[in-house]
Amino acid sequence: MKTVLVTGASGFLGKHLARRLLDSDPQARVRVFSRGAFPKIGAGMERVETVTGDIADADAVDRAVKGCGRIYHLAGIVERSPADRWTAYRTHVEGTRNICEAMRAHAVERCVVVSSSGTIAVGKTPEAANENSPYTHDIVKDWPYYLSKIYQEKQALWHYRHSKIPIVIVNPSLLLGPGDERGSSTNDVRLFLKGQIKALPAGGLNLVDVRDAAAGLIAAMEKGRLGERYLLAGENMTFHEWIRLTAKLSGVAAPKFMPPPGAARAGASLLRVLYPLCGKKFELDDESIKMSALFWYCDASKARKELGFTTRPTRETLRDTIDDIRKRKAVS
Repeated sequence: MKTVLVTGASGFLGKHLARRLLDSDPQARVRVFSRGAFPKIGAGMERVETVTGDIADADAVDRAVKGCGRIYHLAGIVERSPADRWTAYRTHVEGTRNICEAMRAHAVERCVVVSSSGTIAVGKTPEAANENSPYTHDIVKDWPYYLSKIYQEKQALWHYRHSKIPIVIVNPSLLLGPGDERGSSTNDVRLFLKGQIKALPAGGLNLVDVRDAAAGLIAAMEKGRLGERYLLAGENMTFHEWIRLTAKLSGVAAPKFMPPPGAARAGASLLRVLYPLCGKKFELDDESIKMSALFWYCDASKARKELGFTTRPTRETLRDTIDDIRKRKAVS
């Protein structure tokens, strides 16, 4: 059996995927490629080969890809700030180009490229997007993470069409669940538990359990049609519904007011001044407030029909996320 490569393996989704790959096949050999050390994830570590490198380094990527039969390309940077556009572009677009060129050089069987639901599933009204929805350039133009993910998809699809690179794209929504040590995806839950979400946002979100998303990636590798995208998504909820459920599960009181986004940002700016006077820090940023005024609704019907994709109840995902954050004392 050829080795399976997982890029971005030390991230939230990457660790769950690597664990699932090891558990699903006792003969599986997994090569993990990441910038930092790969953590111990339990039994089967003797079947894990670690390669350290930067996804934007073509030579490092080529070395990682050589000898692999399949690739899960997860490498990315989750960042809401509009400040560092180049890092997002370099990681997502140039990194994907390097993967595609290495695949062509080494005749890789298939690759699943992990993008984001935010490339197509975000709008000003509560309408659920599907894989046929247009890209959201006009809405995400100021957020380098989502804009670079759009260009990442275009890069991958160009190589599929023009170089016959065997690629399937998956678009997970907001990942929640246990094991997010970096807090890259579960930070909003952490902020709520710290009492830092002071107002009800006007928009809505879609969340998916990281464990279900990992299973969806494997299903996409096995059953996904080449050149196609698959939204991996769970329940669509208004932020009001999400906060109300999170409050019920956590015992933390929910805010009661829903100010306009501009007023919410003004209030947050004031709190950033007042909190340090008490020796604290108000962490909620303006970009998160802007995003929470939009609707990130998804329709995962295609993945459910073609991949057999399933999701657990939202309540279970939120409960496990809250328990994990508190266990790691991330709200202290």
